[in-house]
Amino acid sequence: MVHESIQIIHDEHTTLAAMLRSFGMMVARGLGNDPKESFAVMRAMLFYIDEFPERLHHPKESELLFPPVARLAPETQPLIARLDLDHAKGESAVRELQYLLLAWELLGDTRHATFDQAAKKYLQFYLEHMRLEETVILPAAIKVLGEADWKELDAAFASNCDPLSGKYPRDPIYDRLFTQIVSRAPAPIGLG
Repeated sequence: MVHESIQIIHDEHTTLAAMLRSFGMMVARGLGNDPKESFAVMRAMLFYIDEFPERLHHPKESELLFPPVARLAPETQPLIARLDLDHAKGESAVRELQYLLLAWELLGDTRHATFDQAAKKYLQFYLEHMRLEETVILPAAIKVLGEADWKELDAAFASNCDPLSGKYPRDPIYDRLFTQIVSRAPAPIGLG
């Protein structure tokens, strides 16, 4: 049986991985013929990462998923401690990347290399973080959590409704962001 919360976590990871890979593609291809447009799309992508995964997804993992898994599968405790630390650092890391992007945009090419290195490091960090959750923590959760745990997790994650996953009605608050990213970003996130 696949629990609703596990499916939602997988879906959110898939959406976020696609966003991160699209962001990486934009970083790799450079500014192209329309630097203003490229900066706008990258800012929107980083805002999405800060707005949705950092504020909704990670807190639920850290507060609701990780504690019972750590308690019932003690062998996961060191990894969970690392993932919790990743979550704690994640918000400041994406904000730093937003700052570095702004510095590149406002101060020019002298700031490009710093942004490029930080972006590559951030993408590698984030994709590895999700890989560990998917390959170690979620399988452990499936093994050790009970029905009461799943009820709580399913209810909590059901309220996430990631606006970019395509599985939920678009929230008018995020509609402009969604439209900007999808219409301007490269595939797999966008049509541009």
